[in-house]
Amino acid sequence: MGASRSTKSNTQKLAQRNRELSILNGIAEALNRTVDMDEVLGTALAKVAELLGLHTGWVWLLDEESGESYLGAALNLPPALTKNPHRMSGRCYCLDTYRAGDLNGAANVNVVTCSRLKELVDGTDGLRYHASIPLYGHGRKLGVLNVASTDWHELGEDDLCLLGTVADLVSMAIERARLFGKSTRLGATEERSRLAREIHDTLAQGLTALTLQLESADFLLEAGEEHQGVRQSIRKALVLARASLEETRRSVQDLRAAPLEGRTLAEALAALVREHARPGESEASCEVIGELRPLPVRIENGLYRMAQEALTNISRHAGARHISLRLETTPHRIRLTIEDDGSGFDPAEVGDGHYGLVGINERARLLGGQMRVQSSPGSGTRVVLTVPLEEDV
Repeated sequence: MGASRSTKSNTQKLAQRNRELSILNGIAEALNRTVDMDEVLGTALAKVAELLGLHTGWVWLLDEESGESYLGAALNLPPALTKNPHRMSGRCYCLDTYRAGDLNGAANVNVVTCSRLKELVDGTDGLRYHASIPLYGHGRKLGVLNVASTDWHELGEDDLCLLGTVADLVSMAIERARLFGKSTRLGATEERSRLAREIHDTLAQGLTALTLQLESADFLLEAGEEHQGVRQSIRKALVLARASLEETRRSVQDLRAAPLEGRTLAEALAALVREHARPGESEASCEVIGELRPLPVRIENGLYRMAQEALTNISRHAGARHISLRLETTPHRIRLTIEDDGSGFDPAEVGDGHYGLVGINERARLLGGQMRVQSSPGSGTRVVLTVPLEEDV
């Protein structure tokens, strides 16, 4: 009888180990298929949740430059957290413990009461605890992977060893994704410089030559009293050519000096808002809600350009006294809201003279997002831009 139980126990252990090895292999294969950070983190969360038979989790990463923490990814967050993005920002017990060096590898995976859920009752899906799995790369702190549960049994030595292996796999994937991101940004910078040179060498020089030719023709005509119509046409052409040349120079400058280089998106937007505040005439404010994680270059630049165009529209046409910009980030989307108390307009007329809004809408669609405009004559304008960050896992 005892031998039978022992055989059954060994069979169960073998089946459990085979399952764990299968999941580890699945994690390794999935992480090796991508260098996209969102996919890396989403895959890691889903696989660790499967491994532990759980439903919810999230990943905190430390910014490489500032060392500040931000929410890198989340899986099935309860309503209490999704509806209150500020609860998933700032410090918490597990991050403080990790920063202090008390999560020092797999042997110290901590199971703790989640300080972000501790004081909540409604909308938590019963979640109270999470396991904090520290992520390290070559001795450097990368972040923490948390998987949440309504209760938790004590983790045994085999569990800790398994989670330590998972942490190593995820950490390597994070480092690889970051290296790829750096090379991509470097390539984008080189491409901007190349485009700047091409524009300068072709369009700008061509417009300069056109201007010189038209000026010469105008000078020759100035010698006589004839051809007044030709002279008028040439002078109009001169105005257009000079304007085109100035626009080309402005475009070249934009390409050579990307607005976000050396700054975070939040810092760049705050500076942009300050530029549009006019002492004694208008006030402008900027609010950032939720941890703003590093985003793909195309999304950061797109959001900045859309905000820039919206604020320019307000300055030119709205006559507003108060302007506000609000940037709200959740794991799956980012929302940019620009509002003013200016003259407003009829949204049905967008496209008929409102070319700025048309351009903003096109930028939003290119990012897979959407634009919503609320306005009426005399009642100000509210532009809401929503851009998805990743697919729900």
